[in-house]
Amino acid sequence: MRLLLQQRPDGREAPRFVQLQLQQDLLGGWELLRETGQTGGRSTLRKSLFQDHASALVALEKERDLHLKKGFQLVFAQGAEAPK
Repeated sequence: MRLLLQQRPDGREAPRFVQLQLQQDLLGGWELLRETGQTGGRSTLRKSLFQDHASALVALEKERDLHLKKGFQLVFAQGAEAPK
C-alpha cells in the first residue's frame, strides 16, 4: 500500500510531501516507510518495523491522519486495502 500526501503550494516555495508505504519484509514482518521532504529537494526516509499487518496498518492510518490535520491533501493512493 502506498499513499502520497502533499501540501498546497503557496507560491513562494515548492510544496512539501509525505509518502507512506506499507510493505512486507522477507521475515514475515511489516515495514512502514515514511518519506518526507520538499518537491524537487531533499527528502528524509524513516522506517518502522512491525510484527503484524494490523499494527502496521494502524500506524499508517495514524501517520496519515496526523498529516491531514496539518493541511496535507491525499493526492495518490495505491493498494488493495485502502485505509479507513
